[in-house]
Amino acid sequence: MLAPIALFVYNRPQHTRKTLTALEANPLAEESDLYIFSDGPKSANDIDMVNQVRSLIREPWKFKHIYIIERAQNKGLANSIIDGVSQVIQKHGRIIVLEDDLETSPFALQYFNDALNRYEDEERVMEISGYMYPVERPKSLQQSFFFRVANSWGWATWERAWKHFNPDIEELTKDFKRKDRKAFSVDGTENFWKQVQQFKAGKINSWAIRWYLSIFNQQGLVLYPRRSFIQNTGTDGSGTHSDVDQVYRVELSTKPVHRFPSVIQEDPTAYAAIKHFFKHRKGTFFERLARFLEKKINAYKAKKSKIS
Repeated sequence: MLAPIALFVYNRPQHTRKTLTALEANPLAEESDLYIFSDGPKSANDIDMVNQVRSLIREPWKFKHIYIIERAQNKGLANSIIDGVSQVIQKHGRIIVLEDDLETSPFALQYFNDALNRYEDEERVMEISGYMYPVERPKSLQQSFFFRVANSWGWATWERAWKHFNPDIEELTKDFKRKDRKAFSVDGTENFWKQVQQFKAGKINSWAIRWYLSIFNQQGLVLYPRRSFIQNTGTDGSGTHSDVDQVYRVELSTKPVHRFPSVIQEDPTAYAAIKHFFKHRKGTFFERLARFLEKKINAYKAKKSKIS
C-alpha cells in the first residue's frame, strides 16, 4: 500500500514547478495519490502569484489521482499543514508530507513507503525524515538510523503517531526541566528551545516545533537516511521562516535504502555526527558576518521591489 502524498503550496510558482517535476520523476509517482493544498492569498498583492500556482498544479502531472484543495482564505502554513495532514491521515492512516520548496530524489517515495511499511507497528517510531543534515564523514553512518529530532523538510508518519500531536505549547512544556531542555536541544547545540520561547512570545507560528515536542514527550524516534532524499530549495529567503542559508545544502541520494535498523533506539554515532554539525554549522565569525550581511541585503532588495 503506497502512502498518499500531501503537498502544501502557496505563492511560489517556480519552486512549486521544480518540486512537482522532481516528485513526478519518482518511479512510484504514477501509483501514488497526491493531495495538493493551496492556501489563499494573505493580501491583494499575493493574488496573482497564488493564481499562477493554482494554474500550474492543474497541469497534467503524472500521478495516480490528484486532489486539489483550494483555500478561499489564508490559513497560514502552520494551520494549513495541521489541518491538511489530519484530513488525509484520517482517511488513509499514513501520509508523506512535502512543501512547495522541497526537491526530492528519484528514490524518495520508495524510501518513505519502505520505511512506513517496515515500522508501521513500532509505536516508538513516530516519523520518517526524508532530509538528512550534511554531516562530516557520512560514510561512517548506517544506511538509515534513529535520531530524536523531528524534521519538517519532507517527512512521513502514521495515524497512530499523529494522534499524539498536541497544538498546545503550554501543555507540551509544562513538565520540562533543565535536563529536558538540554536533551531537547541536543545538548544545547541547536536552538530548538529558543523556537519554543519564540512561539510562546508570538514571534513565530511553527507547527514543526510542536510536532517535535509531541514526539519528544512520547520518547519517540525519527528514522533518518544517511544520504538525504530531500533538498530544500527555499533557503533563498522566499519562504515562511526561511532566510538565505546554504549551510543546509545537500547532495540528493542516488541510491535507495536497503538496510533499516532492527533495534529501535537512537544511534549514538549518528547523534554525535549531527550534534557536531549543529555545533559548528554557523562557521567562523567572518562566515557568520557574511551571511548576516547577505540576509540584510536581500531583505532590502525585497522591500525595495515591493515598493516599486
